[in-house]
Amino acid sequence: MRYVSGGDAVQWGIPMTRQAQDVLQAALALPAHGRADVAAELLASLHDRPEADKREFEEAWGREIERRGRRVMAGTSEGETWTDVRARLVERLTER
Repeated sequence: MRYVSGGDAVQWGIPMTRQAQDVLQAALALPAHGRADVAAELLASLHDRPEADKREFEEAWGREIERRGRRVMAGTSEGETWTDVRARLVERLTER
């Protein structure tokens, strides 16, 4: 699975910068444990940001949650059961 295609990566409706795309491509080239380390550090860094950045992050997640909720309410997204999601995750983890 590729997360960036053709240089037009978009996160929360905002195009990803070239620098962010380059970092992402480099991270995706790492072995799984290296990607996990990078992901953990990036996630941890979100908690060390100034309040304005935290608000921006929380607002973006709020918009995403609202978007997903509207899709479910409109019937354009069926979602998945926890049983199916859990089974898929267990399968992926046992493949490692």
